Amino acid sequence: MTSNTTISHEIAATLRREILTQQYRSGERLPSERDLAARFSASRGAVREALSQLEQIGLISVQPGGARVKPIEEASIAILGPMLTLNEQPDPALVDQFLQTFAALAALNAREALGLANGEQQERIRAMLAEMRENSAEFESTQRRWVELLEYLGGIADNLVVQLILNDLKAQFMERMVKEEFKPSLKKKVLNDLLQTLIRASNEGDRDSFASAVLRYFDELRAAVVVDMNRRLAS
Repeated sequence: MTSNTTISHEIAATLRREILTQQYRSGERLPSERDLAARFSASRGAVREALSQLEQIGLISVQPGGARVKPIEEASIAILGPMLTLNEQPDPALVDQFLQTFAALAALNAREALGLANGEQQERIRAMLAEMRENSAEFESTQRRWVELLEYLGGIADNLVVQLILNDLKAQFMERMVKEEFKPSLKKKVLNDLLQTLIRASNEGDRDSFASAVLRYFDELRAAVVVDMNRRLAS
């Protein structure tokens, strides 16, 4: 990586943070390339590359008269990770919105997968669910198996658009959650009931019940994460 490329990434990261923390608000113009070059002791080429990076993720619009900040709602999903790292603790509302969105896409994959699965895949799904039920008392092990199940269902559903969105969400979100060592506590009875519903729905080919159980799992996870985050904020 060249020095100029490194500097451009550093400039982009600084400006991105300043935009996300509203030091530059929607509709405002950023300083000129010349002023930014002087501020960061960089070449105008490095500044121009940094602005290009911000434009690619939808935070600014580069026009002949300069760069102007765009509404945050028009940005790409690439800003989710940086938004989660703005503060010492991630924004609880943003975390909840992530889980809600992830849940809807995961449930869509689950519904489609159950309808498309061949005999061997159906047996594999049932085996994974049975293994999850047997180990439901171990939170970390259970969560890992949930991830494996959802990834397996995603492979069967083979919806490229959904999978790419899930991959992007997971890549940006999971890194922060692992760093924070989140360990939300889910009730064993609730998990067992959900797994029993998934097993029954899988056996009966009930796609709607199968997808609904996946959504209920995420509802429980969302509630548990809120409790864990509030506990951290209070400590």
